Amino acid sequence: MSGSKVKQDMAPPGGYKPFDYRRNLPKRGFSGYSMFGIGIGVMVFGYWRLFKWNRERRRLQIEDLEARIALMPLLQAEHDRRVLRMLRENLEEEAVIMKDVPGWKVGESVFHTDRWVSPLDEELFNLRPREQLLQKQFGFLGYV
Repeated sequence: MSGSKVKQDMAPPGGYKPFDYRRNLPKRGFSGYSMFGIGIGVMVFGYWRLFKWNRERRRLQIEDLEARIALMPLLQAEHDRRVLRMLRENLEEEAVIMKDVPGWKVGESVFHTDRWVSPLDEELFNLRPREQLLQKQFGFLGYV
């Protein structure tokens, strides 16, 4: 063992070259102020578009409302015609059903008034199939 010599690793003559130990991060992206400004600009643009769309939507809503107001008399007249036709059919059916009952007056009102009382849905659809009443009450629901 004494015969083997250990060679120690030493620095080269003149020393090692200096190395840069400071942080060297490249500048990436926008600065904080510019990102803040861009964010504010995007928000201002978004609010401008939102206000513009709300104004347009309000104009369209007013137009729809005016169209509905203009069509309401026509729709009400059609509904009244449908109700009167159903009442006439019901009275004809009542006359056929109750022809053998003495003293029965067809179409006699159960209300003690001379004013018009709109008939209930059950009154109108009493002599019709139940599906028609359900269709009138609930509309286009698929589970009924």
